Amino acid sequence: MKIKKRIALIFGGKSAEHEVSINSAQAIFEHLDQEKYQPVLIYINKSGNWYFVKSVVNPEGNILGECILILGGAGQVVKENGQKEKKFDLAFPILHGPYGEDGSVQGLLKLAGVPFVGAGVLGSAVGMDKDVMKRLLKEAGLPIGDFLIFCNNEQEKINFDEIVRKLGLPFFVKPANLGSSVGISKVQVESEFLEAIKEAFSFDSKIIIEKNIFGREIECAIFGNSNPKASILGEIVASQKKHDFYSYQAKYFDENGVSLIVPASLSQELVVEAQDLAIKVFKILNCVGLARVDFFLSKENKWIVNEINTIPGFTKFSMYPRLWEASGVSFKALISELIELALGVENNK
Repeated sequence: MKIKKRIALIFGGKSAEHEVSINSAQAIFEHLDQEKYQPVLIYINKSGNWYFVKSVVNPEGNILGECILILGGAGQVVKENGQKEKKFDLAFPILHGPYGEDGSVQGLLKLAGVPFVGAGVLGSAVGMDKDVMKRLLKEAGLPIGDFLIFCNNEQEKINFDEIVRKLGLPFFVKPANLGSSVGISKVQVESEFLEAIKEAFSFDSKIIIEKNIFGREIECAIFGNSNPKASILGEIVASQKKHDFYSYQAKYFDENGVSLIVPASLSQELVVEAQDLAIKVFKILNCVGLARVDFFLSKENKWIVNEINTIPGFTKFSMYPRLWEASGVSFKALISELIELALGVENNK
């Protein structure tokens, strides 16, 4: 009888994307090839405590015991009662946002000697921080939109008229280190400004204010290590009657909030340009395994890189698995591919 590889699905987490992580983990669990892999469910609650659970659904009510990672123990873990578990073959972090997608958990897993799916410490950290990410892409000569950065101790410098002079109206205010459109506001008039700043700073000590790009929102999925591949492209079209932009609510809780058009209606030339650009972004930011690269396509048919997501969503609303399914890779096959990619590479950055 062939021994199955033990795959630790790590989900939940301390970030504001906790619930999204649970939904992503459930989808991955449902599509995991359990003839090849034995899932081990590890839930991190909002306080940062790690637990073995018997179900992704309602993890708080299905706790089996505390999970303690032994650093340097090649993935060995123990339960609260001291009972040792077998060593993991691999960890699959499904932790969106800070304390999971930002290199922190990746560093812990690396110290523990556990191979893991996705970008390493450096790739995760720069992919999470929109400020650092955009500076690196700009330095590499890639097209990005105009932006301004402010830290918490610079709030008195944030002046509406000055921002309008530099970026125009409308503009977006975002936490620098968060995803899933959490904490994002679209400012169209001055009366919305102070509340948008307050909202963004409630999630992070650094915020980014971005110029509004008038164009189409296009996304591309990537997987691979040294020779990454790009999927076909998809387009996000928010319902203007219900959502002014691709917000958190539209992404995850409103089935009619957006339309995900796969494949996007684009010329082959534009598709190839975006795929090549997505792979460049992936490589410049030291990513491995998987990522989703988001673009704007201007009215002049020019590509502008918006951001990268190193742990993209896997929910039923998520673009990443849909793009690969439309590219000929089923959800089940995609999860297996990601696991095998991770087993074949050391996340050393």
